[in-house]
Amino acid sequence: MRFLISTLFFLITVTAAYGTTGTTIIYEVDGQSYEGYYVGLADKAPLVLLIHDWDGLTDYEIKRSHMLADLGYAVFAMDLFGAGVRPTEVKDKRQHTGELYKDRSKMRALMSGALETARDKGADVGSAVAMGYCFGGAAVLEWARSGVQLKGFVTFHGGLKTPESQDYSKAMGKILIMHGTADSAISMDQFAELANELEAAGIDHEMITYGGAQHAFTVFSGGRYQETADKKSWKRFTEFLAETLKK
Repeated sequence: MRFLISTLFFLITVTAAYGTTGTTIIYEVDGQSYEGYYVGLADKAPLVLLIHDWDGLTDYEIKRSHMLADLGYAVFAMDLFGAGVRPTEVKDKRQHTGELYKDRSKMRALMSGALETARDKGADVGSAVAMGYCFGGAAVLEWARSGVQLKGFVTFHGGLKTPESQDYSKAMGKILIMHGTADSAISMDQFAELANELEAAGIDHEMITYGGAQHAFTVFSGGRYQETADKKSWKRFTEFLAETLKK
């Protein structure tokens, strides 16, 4: 089924904090409005598709987008919740993520819609990597299992469990998993199970754990932020991008 995707309007955001200009994009998937963020560079700049955590697309993802743009990558930070939906209460975050975990077809359609929107903006979707944080990491792996043709898939402290009806038989591209050994939300048992699944499926993968790092170890303002793990994982991520994408 082809979902209706259209760009409705653009809001230009320029701030002194960033060396690049980002654009807030309102787009539609299957008749519902979503609010993404695009940092476009020169033609044929490789693309990073960024998926937010359970807060929705916030200043955190925008900051990460500009960090990537400063390295020479175009970035489309997609929205999986809907325009204006940026939950702040835990119960609301659980509601919005839970709805998508229960409707995997919709989750995949939203990611595909974001990819098409990036394509419509002129992004080089043929040279692209998807990355995500927490909930966004789980979404990235969902996308990988769908067989979407991207160069790579990266998760930071993301959900790792594979739904019972799924596997990695259709997955393409490399997979990089970065996880905190002290993560109490996503166990090392799940980490090991995923490693076994990827190996059995013959997927080119790399999985790293960071000692003492808890869940959400990359979130700057969070109480579980760990600077060492954040810097090491970001360094490995940028190396992965350089290895995987052609500039």
